[in-house]
Amino acid sequence: MINRRRRAALALTALLAAAAACQNHLREESAAPPPHPAPAAPATGFTLVASGDVMPQKSATDHANFEAGGNGYDFRPMLAGVEPVVARADLALCHLATVTGTDGGPTGLTSPPQLAEALAATGYDGCSTASDRALDDGAAGIQRTLAALDQVGLRHTGTARSEAEAGTLNLMNAGRAKVAQLSYTYDVNGNALPPGRPWAVSLLDENRILADARAARQAGADVVVVSVHWGTEGTDAPDQQQLALARTLTAARTGGRPDIDLLLGTHAHIPQAYEKVNGTWVVYGLGDQLAGEMYNGQGHQDPRGNESTLARFTFAPPARPGGRWEVARAEFVPQLYDLDAGRVVDLNAAIAQGADYTAARDAIRDVVLSRGAAKDGLIMGE
Repeated sequence: MINRRRRAALALTALLAAAAACQNHLREESAAPPPHPAPAAPATGFTLVASGDVMPQKSATDHANFEAGGNGYDFRPMLAGVEPVVARADLALCHLATVTGTDGGPTGLTSPPQLAEALAATGYDGCSTASDRALDDGAAGIQRTLAALDQVGLRHTGTARSEAEAGTLNLMNAGRAKVAQLSYTYDVNGNALPPGRPWAVSLLDENRILADARAARQAGADVVVVSVHWGTEGTDAPDQQQLALARTLTAARTGGRPDIDLLLGTHAHIPQAYEKVNGTWVVYGLGDQLAGEMYNGQGHQDPRGNESTLARFTFAPPARPGGRWEVARAEFVPQLYDLDAGRVVDLNAAIAQGADYTAARDAIRDVVLSRGAAKDGLIMGE
């Protein structure tokens, strides 16, 4: 039962978020052009929103425990500020870069099961789960994670409890389109796959990805989204593996139609560029949506570890039967996990309310646009 303090906090957060979403941008920002409002999807199209790594550190889980009055964990207030963006999308995808612990709480390698409840309450429809931490607690961790997601109705892809589950396509409805999400990771922190379970985690292999994408298309997917856990931690520029793999995957075609319609990258823990490659949008790194104190290779706290973006793509139906669903509008929404407040902040909405997040917002914008995405139509949304 929600206590009075937390009910008041939730109400205030929701009120501020709603006000921020509705308020027109009356301030002029000298460092950046104003963001663009989210449009309605084309009559028969749909909007897709995607966010980066959800991997709460100890300070975040401690805050969730506080929100629950010391009895369990409540992550919902942390994500309430981005709920207006997430919930109004036709399809919203997250990346769960941690595994679920027992009901008794997290360990150094796991997160509380209540995290799944918060993701569902925020409006997410499904999560990719292939990450370098997918085997932090072995097969049992995968079992608990997917059970927690199932319990709250969140779809998932990237890890599996059985061979049959590993071979099951994650196909979701978005408007009248069917969207397939595939998920892969470059590594599992050197952990061995569980004995007799080579299918437990989907590992990054371009031939497998393309085979899976083509199979998804044959199974009826109008749009194929590939989530890739890749890249070099703490580096805002995509590395050579990312660049090469993006070129290969986006160039693949069957019958003249691209096999993959969108690439969503995670793992770098800081925002990376968006880029249109071979006519397909690639997000090299979304950044960490929910983390905590993050440190660089020198052991110094790195504020970029709590900066990220929400990617929002509006897809329009094909102009002819059998054609491609095209991205009619490409946007990024800058966000930040505020360590002191214990909240994920929609930066443009907060700035419109007078909060001083301009420097963080502009730093994210500069990285996102660093590979020329603006010329292909990418804009900063709200």
